[in-house]
Amino acid sequence: MTVDYADYVDAGEAVDQGSLSGKVAGGDVAPPVVAGVDYERILNARQEPQNWLTYYGAYDGQRYSPLDQINTENVKRMVPAWVFQAGTTGLIAGASTYSFEAAPIVVDGVMFLSGWDGWVWALDAKTGVEIWRYKHAVPFDVSLCCGNVNRGVAVAQGKVFFVTANARVLALDATTGKRVWDKTYGDVRAGESATLAPLVVKNMVIVGSSGGEFGVRGHLDAFALETGEHQWRCYTVPKPGEPGSETWPADGEAWARGGANCWITGTFDPETNLLYVGTGNPAPDFDGEVREGDNLFTDSIIAVDVDSGQIRWHYQCTPHDVWDYDSIGECILFEQDGRKLLGHFDKNGYFFVLDRTNGERVRITPFVDRITWGAITRDGQVTAKVYPDKEGEPVHFYPGPAGAKEWTHAAYSPKTELFYVPVQDTGATATRRRREFKESIPYWGAGVQVDIEDMAGSISAFDADGEEKWRWRNELPMCASTLVTGGDLVFAGEASGEFNALDARTGELLWQFQCGSGHHSSPTTYMVDGRQYVAVPVGWGGWAEGFLPGMLGAGHGSALIVFALPEPS
Repeated sequence: MTVDYADYVDAGEAVDQGSLSGKVAGGDVAPPVVAGVDYERILNARQEPQNWLTYYGAYDGQRYSPLDQINTENVKRMVPAWVFQAGTTGLIAGASTYSFEAAPIVVDGVMFLSGWDGWVWALDAKTGVEIWRYKHAVPFDVSLCCGNVNRGVAVAQGKVFFVTANARVLALDATTGKRVWDKTYGDVRAGESATLAPLVVKNMVIVGSSGGEFGVRGHLDAFALETGEHQWRCYTVPKPGEPGSETWPADGEAWARGGANCWITGTFDPETNLLYVGTGNPAPDFDGEVREGDNLFTDSIIAVDVDSGQIRWHYQCTPHDVWDYDSIGECILFEQDGRKLLGHFDKNGYFFVLDRTNGERVRITPFVDRITWGAITRDGQVTAKVYPDKEGEPVHFYPGPAGAKEWTHAAYSPKTELFYVPVQDTGATATRRRREFKESIPYWGAGVQVDIEDMAGSISAFDADGEEKWRWRNELPMCASTLVTGGDLVFAGEASGEFNALDARTGELLWQFQCGSGHHSSPTTYMVDGRQYVAVPVGWGGWAEGFLPGMLGAGHGSALIVFALPEPS
């Protein structure tokens, strides 16, 4: 059959979604505030507290701001200053899949914010007026295990960096939102994706892969800021013959589909020149018989030389994980008695403190009430007690696969010397189901049902010795990151929509605002023209069935709400 292409009508080019945003005329170019952001400024980010220059606010991961205009005495007067409505458009941004999980970045009065489905916005941080938007075309059939999400952007040298669900890292012009470069670093056909906020270190932007539930091999990658040229790759599962390979079966390819993805942003110490990153679960998640051994470097904290991409030391939190206890949680850097330490609250329910120069264990303590999967002694001995080891036989354990703390972040105040942890006290039942590995098909190895009753949550304050100083209790698990400030305030959102301010020293609830949708993001704070603001993305969803299935049908929302004290009349 001969086809006469002259009979076809030219459909034209796709419309740039940014041109349909209804922006204020002439407001499509941002001031060049990011041009002066370089490695030195990010190193000293806390010296300019009016800005939030990097994902955690600073390289140490503390999520602490010295700003104290809003404090324990006046926070009760805090009110909404402006709201940005992101909307819910997008092919795979369905009501049951997307979630607003980002941490807003602010540079000299301009905010940079990412959303699900390839969205990035530049906003006036004082008024909320949109300056520009970028929409990346994400294929409809990308394999995503746990929701259509993105956790934020990075900025430096006049560019905004972010990753997309189809495993790409992009650089945008920070003034216009136009694409500068675009690089692929994962194989979407194999089930790889990307969700984390990039981290700028020196002249590189560092990103990690997602997709452990599909049986992929995790990795970190570094790209040149200016050109996007690939600098190094660090695989987080060793191939045969490499150190750690003896912890995988000698025959077969279990290592090649071993997981250990790095899907949460790392922290960095310029003095050790090490990047501290948590790695994800092994694959399959719950069927350990097909991957006998400890399965390094899954469920581990790894210290990576930032210049070479080589792993210098590791500490495995859950050897041979069969509960889906990723160790992707943040590594908070702090000092105690002159010693350089790292604090990590793991999904398995334990708080690990390590010497960050060499990975030596300092102490381990539980931070949640119910832990039944096993036990870890203070000297680091791990004993598994309950796990899905027989085909078709249900097993119940605490914490469930979302963990005693999910990916959402704890905060640390150098003023109070306390950690503030969003705790989830929820169990789950797993029933092992052996399945053959097939590329890009979920590779869980079990059916899982998370409890919808008998659950609890809290914001708990711990010192570096693991002693709990106070606990603010909640009926539901706490599923959002905390933020602590120089005003001795801890900000924390609830799954039911409340945004709270607690006294950082006592845990007393001082202020609350109902945001209309659940919280699963990372609030940040900044100052413009002498006025402090607190910004929180609100949009419930994502993998809600994994951490709070009882609220799977709750209103989603898609707003950034920004608070401040009332302006003087």
